[in-house]
Amino acid sequence: MKIVIVDGQGGRLGKLLVEEVKRRLPQAQIYALGTNSIATATMLKAGADFGATGENPVVRGVMDADAVLGPVGIVVAHSILGEVTPAMAEAVGGCRARKFLIPMNSCGVVVSGVKEQPLPNYVAQAVEQMMQELGEV
Repeated sequence: MKIVIVDGQGGRLGKLLVEEVKRRLPQAQIYALGTNSIATATMLKAGADFGATGENPVVRGVMDADAVLGPVGIVVAHSILGEVTPAMAEAVGGCRARKFLIPMNSCGVVVSGVKEQPLPNYVAQAVEQMMQELGEV
């Protein structure tokens, strides 16, 4: 099973996602795709199996993914302080994989109706939903 985690800036969310997916699905192959090298390195240190940085790894990496996790900004062009290119956002949004997105307001998108929670709670919920969707529960 190929799980892709996309994150930017310092990779804090990506790190939490890698740790939770590894804990819940140790057999999954986790691809850490960072919008910058710091985010990629942070996710690799957290236990991701593979890592790459930049537009092309994101565009190519999500094509055959079973699931994609990350902040909601990964489907919004120019978000995460401009780190998400239009090609990245289009690739993530258009890939066949189910997307499990964390509502972070740093990308200029507010998801109405979502209760404000600590980041670890969002991570646990996203991974739980992913496991249910993939039939791993």
